[in-house]
Amino acid sequence: MARFSQQLGPAGPKMSVIQNLSTPISSSSSAFLAHSNFNTRTNYVSLPVKRIGICKCVAAVPQEAQNAHKTKVSRNANMGKLQAGYLFPEIARRRSAHLLKYPDAQVISLGIGDTTEPIPEAITSAMEKRSRALSTLEGYSGYGAEQGEKALRTAIASTFYSSIGIGEEDIFVSDGAKCDISRLQVVFGANVTMAVQDPSYPAYVDSSVIMGQTGQFRKDVQKFESIEYMKCTPENGFFPDLSSVCRTDVIFFCSPNNPTGAAATREQLTQLVKFAKDNGSIIVYDSAYAMYMSEDNPRSIFEIPGAKEVAIETSSFSKYAGFTGVRLGWTVVPKELLFSDGFPVAKDFNRIVCTCFNGASNIAQAGGLACLSPEGLKAMREVIGFYKENTNIIVETFNSLGFNVYGGKNAPYVWVHFPGRSSWEVFGEILEKTHVVTTPGSGFGPAGEGFVRVSAFGHRSNILEACKRFKQLYK
Repeated sequence: MARFSQQLGPAGPKMSVIQNLSTPISSSSSAFLAHSNFNTRTNYVSLPVKRIGICKCVAAVPQEAQNAHKTKVSRNANMGKLQAGYLFPEIARRRSAHLLKYPDAQVISLGIGDTTEPIPEAITSAMEKRSRALSTLEGYSGYGAEQGEKALRTAIASTFYSSIGIGEEDIFVSDGAKCDISRLQVVFGANVTMAVQDPSYPAYVDSSVIMGQTGQFRKDVQKFESIEYMKCTPENGFFPDLSSVCRTDVIFFCSPNNPTGAAATREQLTQLVKFAKDNGSIIVYDSAYAMYMSEDNPRSIFEIPGAKEVAIETSSFSKYAGFTGVRLGWTVVPKELLFSDGFPVAKDFNRIVCTCFNGASNIAQAGGLACLSPEGLKAMREVIGFYKENTNIIVETFNSLGFNVYGGKNAPYVWVHFPGRSSWEVFGEILEKTHVVTTPGSGFGPAGEGFVRVSAFGHRSNILEACKRFKQLYK
């Protein structure tokens, strides 16, 4: 198998072949149940395959570029610290390489957490109506408020925060939680220290590296210097031992967690809020999967007394309504949250939003408002229920094969342990022998080594077929 790196020169792109795709990379920055009652909903889906070239960004300067005109602008040195490619594009690259090797394979993607089920008609009809209105004098609107339309902000506050003291003035509507994470990093700047769950969503670490908050990457421990990695494993119930965590300025925390699927209890979040308050830290709480919660755990950090003084919360419609392509999310920055000099964090975030962002699409916001109508909420819960059924199928499969399986109950991700094995090795084995794409756990941090994340986002027929292949491989 070969990988390709694109080299740009005066004559345009050229493709050079580099052997041995299978070398692991580091990244800070996926006749079974014949009598099941699960809804089969769709037939097996096989997408047409295009033969394409595969491009891999490499740090070395191409030979052709050495003789080309160069500016006098230095490259951002922090970009050079990033390890290989961002995790999910790297997985896509390997999937594409696999299709070149097996062009007739029916590849099933359970890797990147991308939704697959159609957006409910109750939601798309509202977006269609808003779109058509833009072609009329009465319905046209141009730039809107960068913070989001008041009606949507009010609906988010009343739907998710009505009893915990968060108002529409605390909410900033955006094009997604991932984008807001980077905007928050701009607010914090380079001179802060950072803590992350280990394993965790790669965007937390990668954005910290890009901002200049970290030192170099240490290959011996698979960590960046100056980041506090809070180990979250089965041994500690996927919640860090805060007594051993060093004080940092900012703490990234995701619950239900991506990738482990673990959800923090009320008692654990109370400990986290106290830890932040005692240390003068700010928590950035990612609640993008809160509606998947089955157990009686907090859906929001602001359910914890005192959290408004130490926390920011990001969330998204992506995994609730299938808005991964539509792009709509929000961030809550309470007025009570202050910097060390007493200046409100919300005012600085507002300045960054107004400087870097023109506001979410008015069509997307119409969809978001429809999501929060009674009909829209019912439709979203049905889609979430469908993915949770997928999760149960995956969990049952790996349990039946004797694996230790985590997650799945409160999140659309299943965290499977392969003790003594490399995550990328298992990823490669599953892809090679079953044509199923998963996500290697080590891509989420060093504590993810030996695990693989399996996403429940998929058509039912694909989930069943993938699980059939898992059984054939590991029976």
